Amino acid sequence: MRDELTAWDSLVGRANDVLELADLAELDPEMEPGVEKEYDQLSRGYEQMRTALLFSGEYDEANAIVSISAGAGGTEATDWAEMLLRMYLRWAERHRFSTEILDQLEGEEAGIKSATIAIDGRKAYGFLRAERGVHRLVRISPFDSQNRRHTTFALVEVLPEVDDNVEVGEISDDDLRIDTYRSQGAGGQHVNKTDSAVRITHLPTGIVAQSQNERSQHQNRELAMKILMARLLERKIAERKKEIAQIRGEHVEAGWGNQIRSYVLHPYQMVKDLRTSVETSDTKGVLDGDLDRFMLAELERTATQTDTAA
Repeated sequence: MRDELTAWDSLVGRANDVLELADLAELDPEMEPGVEKEYDQLSRGYEQMRTALLFSGEYDEANAIVSISAGAGGTEATDWAEMLLRMYLRWAERHRFSTEILDQLEGEEAGIKSATIAIDGRKAYGFLRAERGVHRLVRISPFDSQNRRHTTFALVEVLPEVDDNVEVGEISDDDLRIDTYRSQGAGGQHVNKTDSAVRITHLPTGIVAQSQNERSQHQNRELAMKILMARLLERKIAERKKEIAQIRGEHVEAGWGNQIRSYVLHPYQMVKDLRTSVETSDTKGVLDGDLDRFMLAELERTATQTDTAA
């Protein structure tokens, strides 16, 4: 806390210095370029400090586990899910975060039915928690021979990656059902030859986690357990929020809920976040991973709501 207060005090001191320089610049116009330079540096420092305040959650510094599930709509939906998978992989690449696909179920004709990826990097969960919800795509479907416009949906879930020592309640072996099966994928020497894929079911809650992309059953079991721990933690956090919301008398939405963002590729180009009203016509840039403006706006919205409720 001392370090944080010192940083803010320094910022206030620099702001006072800029004000004094601005007063002097009124008398000496040649000082104006120097004042503008100092002001720009001050503004960047302020924005960095302000952004840091948005990542004050308990798990915001953690790595993230992102799950993407295609909604109803057949091939169009599975293709949209794969587009979202690519979008988040490109976003991680922009931040120089490492990624690993933990589980992926291919669509029948194209795309993916579901995928789970681990994104490792500082504040990965802090950023990506703003992406939880339903994402809507509107476009002329390349799979429709009549070139009709289609609307389809995909669900994005984001969990913090937790250490084994994080308290999520006691888990005994009797609470787990572990099933093995043959991996399903595009092919390869190992796929569909051994029962290396692992599915773990937490019987008390019904939560399921699975992994099939690693070569050995042991590796897949470790990854599935990591996903299960993250989902149990997310459930614990959700229960805590629900209790607080009930005390405050707030209405809590459950399940898929409303879409958080629309990606319109026809008849015009527009990506709009329905929570913050942030929008852009640069649909290609967004689908290539340019998501920070949407994430930061949503984090600021939720932070403001939390402060107001408190």
